[in-house]
Amino acid sequence: MTDDTARPLDAATAKGIARAFLPARPFGNRHDYYYTLAKLRTDPLYPGVLAALRGSSAPLLDLGCGLGLLAHALRADGQAMPYAGVDIDAPKIARAQRIAGRAGLADVRFDVVDLAAGYPPHAGSVAILDVLQFLTREQQAVLLDAAIAMLAPGATLVMRAALDDGGARIRRTRLGDRFAALVGWMPDRPKHYPAIDELRARFEAAGLAADIRPWFGNTPFNNWLIVARRPQQP
Repeated sequence: MTDDTARPLDAATAKGIARAFLPARPFGNRHDYYYTLAKLRTDPLYPGVLAALRGSSAPLLDLGCGLGLLAHALRADGQAMPYAGVDIDAPKIARAQRIAGRAGLADVRFDVVDLAAGYPPHAGSVAILDVLQFLTREQQAVLLDAAIAMLAPGATLVMRAALDDGGARIRRTRLGDRFAALVGWMPDRPKHYPAIDELRARFEAAGLAADIRPWFGNTPFNNWLIVARRPQQP
């Protein structure tokens, strides 16, 4: 995978997934539908994550899952591994539960968890998407060590994170994250953007094979796709 292949989902797939986020009543609030549709049509995140997880049956824990969009994308891609999503935002989790139930997603569950205070037990693969920058450096270290410890042999840790490389993109990202916190879409302001060397050193120390590459697509933000795998036991 390279940034040249960082493209959003095709329009038909995006619309099919987003349809689950329509309100139950004709005149209900369509915010989640339009947000989901716009994200799927413009953000290259999900094709990269789906490719990283494809072929694995290991249970997946989605840390900071929001509305649970990854669960819908996985099922639309034919990936059937057990999925658990956790997030600090209780209203989003309630909507995620309701929407997943209405869509008939099998083997999917959601729970409210504050990642700054702790994390649920898990063994399998882990997804951490657009979460790290909202934790302090110390909290990031705890979370990453916990996620690495959760990885079963052959399982995958897939992350998207805004990384601090000192360029113009990271400055735009800071502004975007602060705006998202200001309008209430994100629960907090960003606290620390890790550097590539920070992440690579932690993965190498844990014996993981890691691939870290830019995943900007056509977005203005300094987003990178990080895929680290626990080797299979001999």
